[in-house]
Amino acid sequence: MTTDTPARLLTLLSLLQTPREWPGGELADRLGVSRRTVRRDIDRLRELGYPVQATMGADGGYRLVAGKAMPPLVLDDEEAVAIAVGLRAGAGHAVEGVDEASVRALAKLEQVLPGRLRHRVATLQAATTPLTSGDGPSIAPETLTVMASTVAGRERLRFAYRAGDGTGSRRVTEPYRLVSTGRRWYLVAYDLDRDDWRTFRVDRVSEPLATGARFTPRELPTGSAAEYLRRSMQRRGDSYEIVVAFDAPPQAVAARLPQWLGAPEAADGGASCVLRATVSDSVEWMAVRLAMLGVDFRVREPAELVECVRALGTRLVRAAGDERTG
Repeated sequence: MTTDTPARLLTLLSLLQTPREWPGGELADRLGVSRRTVRRDIDRLRELGYPVQATMGADGGYRLVAGKAMPPLVLDDEEAVAIAVGLRAGAGHAVEGVDEASVRALAKLEQVLPGRLRHRVATLQAATTPLTSGDGPSIAPETLTVMASTVAGRERLRFAYRAGDGTGSRRVTEPYRLVSTGRRWYLVAYDLDRDDWRTFRVDRVSEPLATGARFTPRELPTGSAAEYLRRSMQRRGDSYEIVVAFDAPPQAVAARLPQWLGAPEAADGGASCVLRATVSDSVEWMAVRLAMLGVDFRVREPAELVECVRALGTRLVRAAGDERTG
């Protein structure tokens, strides 16, 4: 009989997190305890916030169901490795949709991974090459996890930084948010040496170090890290304005756009919308990105993007072998 109650509860929780119903007798056999003990352990899990549902019957059964809050999960070795590898791959290539929340999850997971599992994750990632990835620069996942940890813990961050012209410097910052544009990661932070807010391209960061010094977050001038990044790119002059009209309601388009591009404005009584945004990506990438939205659109500005979309459309029609175009 298992007499270590905490260990038994963790084993029981691990079993219940498998998507199936467990008869009380089978749980008792697995744990080496009586059915009465199983019932008491189920009650303990419920008190901890785990929504365990019981079914009536000759044997009775238990299953974990969705509740109002997300309770802690118990992962076995294989599950932990699979999640870590997936998050590291997405974070390292700035995959759109793998935002700061995902990087924070990776930081928490790697914080508690045993050494043997860390080695397995590193070995698997080193031996794996993704078939597709973004065309932006790759980033060491460790860099992102250190940054995410300091953002969440309100801890000052020190790192080496290489500017666009190759100039190197050392920075001490109060990190505010990580922002992903789909191709690149940026850190929005308060630079203590320059006594002002700054944005940093994460692929130009090296030797990130959490200093352990805590700070009280300052109020960001724009209120939104994505908005601050957009204005920062505009001030630097390495960006351009786009104006794109969509033949769909603003809510439908906003759901498909990355947050950093901002929200489109309603037009024609809400039947269509117009997006005005500041971007720093190449016009070639923006043309492809717009085409991938799955919504009819027309580029109004700039002229370079209009021409690029036209050329891309012609090339795609040719590639499809549509004989009607000649």
